[in-house]
Amino acid sequence: MKFSFRQLEVFLAAAHHQNITKAAESLAMSQSAASSALKELESQFNIQLFDRVGKRLQLNELGRLYRPKVESLLAQSGELENAFSKHTEVGELKVGATLTIGNYLAVGVMARYMNTPTRPRVALEVANTRTIAKRVSDFELDIGLIEGELQSSELDVIPWRGDELVVFCSPDHPLAAVKELSDDDLRRATWIMREQGSGTRQTFERGMHGLLPDLNILLELEHTEAIKRAVEANLGIGCLSRVCLADAFRRKSLVPLGVPAHRLFDRTFYFILHKQKYRSAGIDRWIELCEQLEDPPQLEPG
Repeated sequence: MKFSFRQLEVFLAAAHHQNITKAAESLAMSQSAASSALKELESQFNIQLFDRVGKRLQLNELGRLYRPKVESLLAQSGELENAFSKHTEVGELKVGATLTIGNYLAVGVMARYMNTPTRPRVALEVANTRTIAKRVSDFELDIGLIEGELQSSELDVIPWRGDELVVFCSPDHPLAAVKELSDDDLRRATWIMREQGSGTRQTFERGMHGLLPDLNILLELEHTEAIKRAVEANLGIGCLSRVCLADAFRRKSLVPLGVPAHRLFDRTFYFILHKQKYRSAGIDRWIELCEQLEDPPQLEPG
């Protein structure tokens, strides 16, 4: 074999940090050793993987072509090393999730994934769909769990489970006694909403087509718990995933509201994986545990 795994590690670190000094630090190497390893890799095959701009290293077309292959090879190598040393096929996992999934579903899956004799670690990053997709594309996350629609030539977008948004209010709100809201009720209501650009807001706006210019939106908040507290305080009504509201509905601190049948708030949660990412046993186990999650109970409005 003409190349070493260390040379490949230096290549990936340089691609990530775009600087050989930072790449060396991340690998606990000297700058000269990392630089030599990268130069040897290129010279052995008479290729150039980076464009050098001052101290910055930027992947060229050839480097971008080989990066996924190197990622896959080192991932398989790492899994084999883990199996040899720990006698297990399920290892450390880096997971990204959007807000609703990360706060209300992923933590439970993490607990089950880590509850094995070898205690494999899971690093969970919670961010918006765009950020999670980029991190998966750059091989910085093993798998993403998203609630927004996504088109990408680099990623496999795999349907996971259905979800729906629910309009809700405080049990003391005047609309709590209304069996089904009309469009006029929706126009007159005061709303507490997720921020623009969130997956939840996108689904809400799709379901409220034709009414958006007339809606009275009092607050736009980034966190679902803040929205729930504001609605409990009777500042307005809200619209969030049923996953976020299941506990509050059981406690009856919030109540679901019926909306006109043509107002559709259904959506899909997805797994996202890089198309060239090695599908490890850990990834398969994570997906299996996610698919075992139970749906929240369906409650009648009013």
